[in-house]
Amino acid sequence: MADDILLARIADALERLAPPRVESADWFAFPAYVWDGKSARGIDPLEAPALDLMQGIDKQKTAVVENVARLSRGAAAHDMLLWGARGMGKSALLRAATLAAQQALPGSIALVQASPDAGLADLFSVLRKVDRRFLVFLDDLGFDASDSDGARKLRSWLEGGVEARPANVRLAVTSNRRAIVERHLSEQDDPINPRDVVDDRLALADRFGLSLGFHNCTQDDYLAIIAGYAAHFGLTYDEGDALEWSKRRGGRSGRVAWQYVNELAGRAGRSL
Repeated sequence: MADDILLARIADALERLAPPRVESADWFAFPAYVWDGKSARGIDPLEAPALDLMQGIDKQKTAVVENVARLSRGAAAHDMLLWGARGMGKSALLRAATLAAQQALPGSIALVQASPDAGLADLFSVLRKVDRRFLVFLDDLGFDASDSDGARKLRSWLEGGVEARPANVRLAVTSNRRAIVERHLSEQDDPINPRDVVDDRLALADRFGLSLGFHNCTQDDYLAIIAGYAAHFGLTYDEGDALEWSKRRGGRSGRVAWQYVNELAGRAGRSL
């Protein structure tokens, strides 16, 4: 009896020491997944706006759609950093581009949303064995100035590290900052080689083959976005009212334009 108890205790201790088991998933069944560090939850359908409704970001749209299409075809493709103003469609564009690639080549590619602290190395290990292409999506990423470990891991995953992302996977990161890592003016005043500090942080952004900036839209772009949505959904609007809405919201962006369109639909008793 004593031996049985001792063996049970040893087994329990070994189980606690063992790394968490990564649960299997059907990596061919869904157009998108959410990875929580241990398992993947399938998402169906993949919701995304129509590409032709995304106005004011034509150059960015062309680049992202082409890059994701390359990945879906198994051709050389870039890791992507989409940085800049909030609400300008960075995340929506990644979803829309993936959906377009899936429609062109059904089953060829899937979008996987994850976070850098949720077992990315385990995710890469799993996806490496799957005969499908994946765009791993890290949304609204930003590291504090003190979080050098997180930034260093991301650099390693992008290039050169032993746990770097596999050939059938590309990373797509959205961030409000081009450098991703928080920066301060005091860096310029560091008496010990300040250029090294700045270069090290910018080096993370340099790891992405495709880096695209998104900026606050002009008044014309804002109205063009609304016009496109209004025509698509059969809604009428007044430009003065649309501009007043943006003033009350504190700025113009694709997100604010969509919120105004949602308001128009609500006034008309319509759903979107």
